Amino acid sequence: MSGDVPSRDPGAPDPDEPGRIDTSRAHPARVYDVFLNGKNHYPVDREAAAAALSANPRGYLDVRHNRDFLRRAVGSLAAESGIRQFLDIGTGLPTEQNVHQIAQHIAPESRIVYVDNDPVVLAHARALLTSGPDGVTDYIDADFRDPAAILRDASKTLDLSRPVALVLVAILHFIEDDEAYGIVKHLVDALPSGSCVALSHLTEDLNPVQIGKVAQTYHERGFTFVLRSRERLLKFFTDSGLELAAPGIVPAHHWRPDHVATVPETPDAEYLAGLDAIERTKYADIRDVTDADINVYAAVARKP
Repeated sequence: MSGDVPSRDPGAPDPDEPGRIDTSRAHPARVYDVFLNGKNHYPVDREAAAAALSANPRGYLDVRHNRDFLRRAVGSLAAESGIRQFLDIGTGLPTEQNVHQIAQHIAPESRIVYVDNDPVVLAHARALLTSGPDGVTDYIDADFRDPAAILRDASKTLDLSRPVALVLVAILHFIEDDEAYGIVKHLVDALPSGSCVALSHLTEDLNPVQIGKVAQTYHERGFTFVLRSRERLLKFFTDSGLELAAPGIVPAHHWRPDHVATVPETPDAEYLAGLDAIERTKYADIRDVTDADINVYAAVARKP
Protein backbone atom coordinates (compact mmCIF):
# COMPACT_ATOMS: atom_id res chain seq x y z
CA MET A 1 0.00 0.00 0.00
CA SER A 2 1.34 3.45 -0.90
CA GLY A 3 0.61 4.74 2.60
CA ASP A 4 3.22 2.41 4.11
CA VAL A 5 6.39 4.12 2.87
CA PRO A 6 6.87 7.87 3.15
CA SER A 7 7.64 9.83 0.05
CA ARG A 8 10.54 12.27 0.35
CA ASP A 9 10.99 15.83 -0.81
CA PRO A 10 14.03 16.34 -3.07
CA GLY A 11 16.95 17.56 -1.00
CA ALA A 12 15.32 16.69 2.33
CA PRO A 13 17.18 14.54 4.87
CA ASP A 14 17.03 10.87 3.97
CA PRO A 15 14.38 9.30 6.24
CA ASP A 16 16.26 6.00 5.95
CA GLU A 17 19.53 7.49 7.18
CA PRO A 18 21.06 4.93 9.61
CA GLY A 19 20.32 5.81 13.22
CA ARG A 20 17.70 8.42 12.34
CA ILE A 21 14.54 6.32 12.12
CA ASP A 22 13.67 3.06 13.80
CA THR A 23 11.13 1.54 11.43
CA SER A 24 10.79 -1.50 13.68
CA ARG A 25 8.93 0.51 16.34
CA ALA A 26 5.81 2.60 16.01
CA HIS A 27 6.09 6.35 16.54
CA PRO A 28 3.20 8.47 17.90
CA ALA A 29 3.43 11.08 15.11
CA ARG A 30 3.28 8.41 12.44
CA VAL A 31 0.40 6.55 14.14
CA TYR A 32 -1.46 9.87 14.23
CA ASP A 33 -0.71 10.22 10.52
CA VAL A 34 -2.40 6.85 9.89
CA PHE A 35 -5.63 8.06 11.48
CA LEU A 36 -5.51 11.29 9.46
CA ASN A 37 -5.20 9.19 6.30
CA GLY A 38 -1.72 10.48 5.63
CA LYS A 39 1.00 8.76 3.62
CA ASN A 40 4.01 9.26 5.88
CA HIS A 41 4.12 6.14 8.01
CA TYR A 42 5.46 2.59 8.07
CA PRO A 43 3.79 -0.83 8.44
CA VAL A 44 4.62 -0.90 12.17
CA ASP A 45 2.73 2.37 12.65
CA ARG A 46 -0.26 1.05 10.76
CA GLU A 47 -0.23 -2.07 12.91
CA ALA A 48 -0.25 0.07 16.06
CA ALA A 49 -3.14 2.14 14.69
CA ALA A 50 -5.06 -1.03 13.82
CA ALA A 51 -4.57 -2.35 17.36
CA ALA A 52 -5.85 0.91 18.83
CA LEU A 53 -8.84 0.92 16.50
CA SER A 54 -9.62 -2.67 17.42
CA ALA A 55 -9.55 -1.69 21.10
CA ASN A 56 -11.82 1.30 20.41
CA PRO A 57 -13.57 1.18 17.01
CA ARG A 58 -14.70 4.80 17.37
CA GLY A 59 -11.24 5.96 18.42
CA TYR A 60 -10.57 7.70 15.12
CA LEU A 61 -13.01 10.36 16.35
CA ASP A 62 -10.54 11.37 19.08
CA VAL A 63 -7.88 12.04 16.45
CA ARG A 64 -10.17 13.81 14.01
CA HIS A 65 -11.84 15.99 16.67
CA ASN A 66 -8.48 16.83 18.17
CA ARG A 67 -7.40 18.07 14.74
CA ASP A 68 -10.66 19.98 14.31
CA PHE A 69 -10.09 21.65 17.69
CA LEU A 70 -6.71 22.85 16.35
CA ARG A 71 -8.48 24.44 13.38
CA ARG A 72 -11.01 26.24 15.56
CA ALA A 73 -8.52 27.30 18.25
CA VAL A 74 -5.95 28.75 15.85
CA GLY A 75 -8.73 30.44 13.88
CA SER A 76 -10.14 31.96 17.05
CA LEU A 77 -6.74 33.17 18.24
CA ALA A 78 -6.01 34.81 14.90
CA ALA A 79 -9.45 36.28 14.24
CA GLU A 80 -10.67 37.17 17.74
CA SER A 81 -7.54 37.58 19.86
CA GLY A 82 -5.39 39.23 17.19
CA ILE A 83 -2.51 36.79 17.65
CA ARG A 84 -0.01 36.96 14.80
CA GLN A 85 2.70 34.62 16.11
CA PHE A 86 2.33 30.88 16.72
CA LEU A 87 4.73 28.39 18.28
CA ASP A 88 3.46 24.88 17.50
CA ILE A 89 5.33 22.21 19.47
CA GLY A 90 4.88 18.56 18.56
CA THR A 91 3.86 19.54 15.07
CA GLY A 92 3.59 16.05 13.67
CA LEU A 93 3.47 15.23 10.00
CA PRO A 94 2.05 17.74 7.53
CA THR A 95 -1.64 17.36 6.81
CA GLU A 96 -4.31 19.67 5.49
CA GLN A 97 -5.04 22.77 7.54
CA ASN A 98 -1.72 23.11 9.30
CA VAL A 99 -1.33 26.05 11.68
CA HIS A 100 0.22 28.38 9.10
CA GLN A 101 -2.57 27.69 6.61
CA ILE A 102 -5.24 28.47 9.19
CA ALA A 103 -3.57 31.56 10.65
CA GLN A 104 -2.35 33.07 7.37
CA HIS A 105 -5.74 32.60 5.75
CA ILE A 106 -7.07 35.00 8.39
CA ALA A 107 -3.97 37.19 8.83
CA PRO A 108 -1.47 36.73 5.97
CA GLU A 109 1.29 38.42 7.96
CA SER A 110 1.26 35.72 10.66
CA ARG A 111 4.56 34.14 11.69
CA ILE A 112 4.64 30.45 12.60
CA VAL A 113 7.38 28.26 14.06
CA TYR A 114 6.91 24.50 14.08
CA VAL A 115 8.85 22.29 16.50
CA ASP A 116 9.35 18.52 16.34
CA ASN A 117 12.18 16.05 16.76
CA ASP A 118 10.89 13.16 14.66
CA PRO A 119 13.21 12.65 11.66
CA VAL A 120 10.26 11.73 9.43
CA VAL A 121 8.67 15.10 10.24
CA LEU A 122 12.02 16.74 9.51
CA ALA A 123 12.15 14.98 6.14
CA HIS A 124 8.80 16.52 5.23
CA ALA A 125 9.37 19.91 6.83
CA ARG A 126 9.41 21.68 3.46
CA ALA A 127 5.67 21.06 3.23
CA LEU A 128 5.32 23.05 6.45
CA LEU A 129 7.42 25.94 5.19
CA THR A 130 5.25 26.97 2.25
CA SER A 131 4.17 30.33 3.60
CA GLY A 132 2.22 33.11 2.02
CA PRO A 133 4.29 36.05 0.72
CA ASP A 134 3.36 38.29 3.66
CA GLY A 135 4.05 35.83 6.48
CA VAL A 136 6.93 33.68 7.71
CA THR A 137 7.05 29.99 8.51
CA ASP A 138 10.00 28.17 10.09
CA TYR A 139 10.73 24.71 11.45
CA ILE A 140 12.92 23.76 14.43
CA ASP A 141 14.31 20.26 14.93
CA ALA A 142 14.22 20.20 18.74
CA ASP A 143 13.03 18.13 21.68
CA PHE A 144 10.06 19.31 23.75
CA ARG A 145 12.09 18.39 26.83
CA ASP A 146 14.53 21.22 26.04
CA PRO A 147 12.35 24.36 26.26
CA ALA A 148 15.36 26.67 26.53
CA ALA A 149 16.63 25.53 23.13
CA ILE A 150 13.16 25.86 21.62
CA LEU A 151 12.80 29.43 22.87
CA ARG A 152 16.30 30.35 21.73
CA ASP A 153 15.74 29.09 18.19
CA ALA A 154 12.13 30.33 17.97
CA SER A 155 13.30 33.85 18.82
CA LYS A 156 15.10 33.96 15.46
CA THR A 157 11.67 34.03 13.77
CA LEU A 158 9.26 35.21 16.48
CA ASP A 159 9.42 38.41 18.47
CA LEU A 160 9.05 37.06 22.01
CA SER A 161 8.37 40.54 23.35
CA ARG A 162 4.99 40.42 21.55
CA PRO A 163 2.11 37.99 22.15
CA VAL A 164 2.60 34.41 20.97
CA ALA A 165 0.14 31.52 20.80
CA LEU A 166 1.78 28.41 22.22
CA VAL A 167 0.16 25.38 20.58
CA LEU A 168 0.43 22.17 22.64
CA VAL A 169 -2.03 19.91 20.87
CA ALA A 170 -1.89 16.19 21.72
CA ILE A 171 1.69 16.24 22.97
CA LEU A 172 1.61 16.39 26.77
CA HIS A 173 0.21 12.88 27.22
CA PHE A 174 3.58 11.61 25.94
CA ILE A 175 5.47 13.34 28.80
CA GLU A 176 5.57 12.20 32.43
CA ASP A 177 4.45 14.53 35.24
CA ASP A 178 7.92 15.18 36.64
CA GLU A 179 8.87 16.85 33.35
CA ALA A 180 5.63 18.04 31.80
CA TYR A 181 4.54 20.72 34.28
CA GLY A 182 7.98 22.32 34.45
CA ILE A 183 8.34 22.40 30.67
CA VAL A 184 5.02 24.19 30.16
CA LYS A 185 5.78 26.71 32.90
CA HIS A 186 9.22 27.40 31.41
CA LEU A 187 7.69 28.12 28.02
CA VAL A 188 4.83 30.27 29.31
CA ASP A 189 7.10 32.25 31.64
CA ALA A 190 9.14 33.32 28.61
CA LEU A 191 6.12 34.74 26.78
CA PRO A 192 4.71 38.24 27.32
CA SER A 193 1.31 39.31 28.59
CA GLY A 194 -1.41 38.70 26.01
CA SER A 195 0.09 35.42 24.89
CA CYS A 196 -2.17 32.36 24.74
CA VAL A 197 -1.95 28.60 25.05
CA ALA A 198 -4.04 26.14 23.03
CA LEU A 199 -3.87 22.70 24.60
CA SER A 200 -5.48 19.31 24.10
CA HIS A 201 -4.90 16.12 26.04
CA LEU A 202 -6.18 12.55 26.28
CA THR A 203 -8.02 11.68 29.49
CA GLU A 204 -9.67 8.73 31.20
CA ASP A 205 -12.28 10.99 32.83
CA LEU A 206 -14.80 10.67 30.04
CA ASN A 207 -14.87 7.06 28.85
CA PRO A 208 -12.28 5.19 30.92
CA VAL A 209 -12.88 1.66 29.66
CA GLN A 210 -12.33 2.37 25.98
CA ILE A 211 -9.37 4.73 26.39
CA GLY A 212 -7.83 2.31 28.90
CA LYS A 213 -7.81 -0.39 26.22
CA VAL A 214 -6.17 1.99 23.75
CA ALA A 215 -3.57 3.03 26.32
CA GLN A 216 -2.69 -0.61 26.88
CA THR A 217 -1.96 -1.11 23.16
CA TYR A 218 0.41 1.88 23.24
CA HIS A 219 2.12 0.83 26.48
CA GLU A 220 2.76 -2.57 24.91
CA ARG A 221 4.67 -0.77 22.14
CA GLY A 222 6.84 1.18 24.55
CA PHE A 223 5.09 4.55 24.38
CA THR A 224 4.93 6.90 27.33
CA PHE A 225 1.20 7.49 27.55
CA VAL A 226 -0.17 9.55 30.46
CA LEU A 227 -3.93 9.96 30.74
CA ARG A 228 -4.56 13.02 32.88
CA SER A 229 -7.74 13.99 34.68
CA ARG A 230 -9.31 17.41 34.29
CA GLU A 231 -7.82 18.38 37.67
CA ARG A 232 -4.30 17.41 36.57
CA LEU A 233 -4.84 19.19 33.26
CA LEU A 234 -5.97 22.35 35.06
CA LYS A 235 -2.62 22.36 36.88
CA PHE A 236 -0.85 23.21 33.59
CA PHE A 237 -2.82 26.45 33.50
CA THR A 238 -2.80 27.38 37.19
CA ASP A 239 0.93 26.69 37.63
CA SER A 240 1.64 29.09 34.77
CA GLY A 241 -0.78 31.82 35.90
CA LEU A 242 -3.01 31.41 32.84
CA GLU A 243 -6.66 32.43 32.62
CA LEU A 244 -8.94 29.95 30.86
CA ALA A 245 -11.08 31.28 28.04
CA ALA A 246 -14.70 30.17 27.72
CA PRO A 247 -15.85 27.41 27.69
CA GLY A 248 -12.89 26.25 29.82
CA ILE A 249 -11.58 22.67 29.78
CA VAL A 250 -14.14 20.63 27.86
CA PRO A 251 -14.28 17.56 25.59
CA ALA A 252 -12.74 18.56 22.27
CA HIS A 253 -15.98 18.41 20.29
CA HIS A 254 -17.57 20.87 22.73
CA TRP A 255 -14.91 23.56 22.38
CA ARG A 256 -16.72 26.23 20.36
CA PRO A 257 -18.09 23.79 17.78
CA ASP A 258 -18.93 25.21 14.36
CA HIS A 259 -19.99 21.92 12.73
CA VAL A 260 -18.23 22.72 9.46
CA ALA A 261 -15.77 19.82 9.33
CA THR A 262 -15.40 18.62 5.77
CA VAL A 263 -16.67 15.15 4.92
CA PRO A 264 -15.38 13.22 1.90
CA GLU A 265 -17.91 11.99 -0.61
CA THR A 266 -18.93 8.47 0.40
CA PRO A 267 -17.99 5.82 -2.19
CA ASP A 268 -20.35 3.04 -3.22
CA ALA A 269 -21.02 0.21 -0.78
CA GLU A 270 -19.00 -2.36 -2.72
CA TYR A 271 -15.88 -0.20 -2.69
CA LEU A 272 -16.35 0.62 0.99
CA ALA A 273 -16.72 -3.06 1.86
CA GLY A 274 -13.34 -3.77 0.28
CA LEU A 275 -11.49 -1.36 2.57
CA ASP A 276 -9.95 -2.23 5.90
CA ALA A 277 -11.19 -0.65 9.14
CA ILE A 278 -8.67 2.19 9.06
CA GLU A 279 -9.34 3.08 5.43
CA ARG A 280 -13.08 3.20 6.06
CA THR A 281 -12.62 5.90 8.70
CA LYS A 282 -11.59 8.30 5.91
CA TYR A 283 -15.22 8.41 4.79
CA ALA A 284 -16.76 8.76 8.26
CA ASP A 285 -18.63 11.94 9.12
CA ILE A 286 -17.02 13.27 12.29
CA ARG A 287 -20.19 15.19 13.03
CA ASP A 288 -21.64 11.77 13.86
CA VAL A 289 -20.27 11.92 17.39
CA THR A 290 -21.55 11.57 20.95
CA ASP A 291 -19.97 12.22 24.33
CA ALA A 292 -19.37 8.47 24.59
CA ASP A 293 -16.93 8.67 21.66
CA ILE A 294 -14.50 11.35 22.87
CA ASN A 295 -11.55 11.03 25.25
CA VAL A 296 -9.83 14.36 24.58
CA TYR A 297 -10.00 17.52 26.66
CA ALA A 298 -9.33 20.85 24.96
CA ALA A 299 -8.83 24.38 26.22
CA VAL A 300 -7.42 27.80 25.36
CA ALA A 301 -6.03 30.18 27.97
CA ARG A 302 -4.51 33.66 28.09
CA LYS A 303 -1.53 35.02 29.99
CA PRO A 304 -2.70 38.19 31.78
